Amino acid sequence: MLRTVVLDIGETLVRDDRYWASWADWLDIPRHTVSALVGAVVARGQDNAAALHLARPGIDIAAEYRAREAAGRGEHLNESDLYDDVRPALTELRALGARVIVAGNQTARAGELLRALDLPADLVATSGEWGVAKPQPEFFRKVIEAAQSTPAETLYVGDHPANDIFPAAAAGLRTAHLRRGPWGYLWADAPDVTATADWRIDRLTDLPRLLRA
Repeated sequence: MLRTVVLDIGETLVRDDRYWASWADWLDIPRHTVSALVGAVVARGQDNAAALHLARPGIDIAAEYRAREAAGRGEHLNESDLYDDVRPALTELRALGARVIVAGNQTARAGELLRALDLPADLVATSGEWGVAKPQPEFFRKVIEAAQSTPAETLYVGDHPANDIFPAAAAGLRTAHLRRGPWGYLWADAPDVTATADWRIDRLTDLPRLLRA
């Protein structure tokens, strides 16, 4: 029985459109160019931050984050950044008695912004707040601790095989691969993904039936 559902953030709950557009504007590079670079690094299997290094060789991303915040052009999230199935799915999961956790590779500031949206979740946590990021095993140990259920009773949902599905499965969690965003679409039918993920879903509103089953 599944008792806890843990969801990734970027391209699982939140669209990355604004995130990459804001970086393009900050670096004074056409938005299409940055989007294409993101696609290129995804296809190579690289971390998405590699797109910024291609756009601006030698970039100090942490320093640029600080400069953006100082200029009033830092991170921003509002209701329009959420996928339309987020609130219905999370609300139904809680109605079924599941503990719902949001945990992904985001900054501490992103955690604050997500909590301000008052999502139907029991806990919202980010790698910036935990001090450890996916795919590190310690991140998933923190997930299990927060879940308040056994790994076999905990489902981790995400779009990125290397950051979400493979390390979560290695930690003993059940997994659902979401066909969403560039990583989700590109690797949805990859043999290692289909062999590892317990379920593959197209929308978050597919999750409640997993609990019912």
